[in-house]
Amino acid sequence: MIIYFRGCVVREKLTYISDATETILKQAGVEYTILNNESCCGSFLMRTGFSDDAIEVMKKTLNRFKDTSLEEVKILVSCAGCYNTFKNDYKELFDVELDVIHSSELINQLIIDGYLDVRKTSKKVTYHDPCHLGRHSNMYDEPREIINKTSNLVEMSRIREHSRCCGAGSGVKSAYPDTALKIASKRIQDAEDTGAEIIATSCSFCVLNLETALKITLNDHKKTDDNKNKRSLSRVVDITELILMGLEDEEV
Repeated sequence: MIIYFRGCVVREKLTYISDATETILKQAGVEYTILNNESCCGSFLMRTGFSDDAIEVMKKTLNRFKDTSLEEVKILVSCAGCYNTFKNDYKELFDVELDVIHSSELINQLIIDGYLDVRKTSKKVTYHDPCHLGRHSNMYDEPREIINKTSNLVEMSRIREHSRCCGAGSGVKSAYPDTALKIASKRIQDAEDTGAEIIATSCSFCVLNLETALKITLNDHKKTDDNKNKRSLSRVVDITELILMGLEDEEV
């Protein structure tokens, strides 16, 4: 059985990511369930120093999984932070190995196995490596394989383990929003330098911060650029949105 654990940011703010994910799962014929009154993985509390509170939340979430027969459950997550926490922190703290899979892993495999038929467009897409999925969990290839199946991947100069952080993690976006946006704006510049039209990523925090930075950047360009056609970058999307647009035969 697959439990789709949406994560706090997707569940509360970026519901279109969970909508896209569920549409993809249904199209591929994947049976899944969503927990009623889904709790938190504990990542944000852990990264911001509230260790005792984090452990309390984690134990409650772990008990929810145990109630559904832990040995038979695969946990699907949209959020890179949830993935890192379930995969690595729960093992370190509670000596339990959860069968967790990120949406980019599952979707890539569904395409390979023929359960999803996606079209390829001529769009140029660059990929931003989230810290939790990349440096912390060593997952770099699956998202890129998905992009190459749906569009043309153009890489930024700093990628994989050398990727620039989006600036949102560890409570920086909440405590130091100006700093978070300055860092994200540098990443937007990295993406603009590739000539890409779209930034794809696989972390809800990255989506939030990069979207905000891109809006500010585009507004600044309108004020200062005489030749706006030089600027091709226009969107930040989650990897599932890229797939969904291909499945529905829409313009990416």
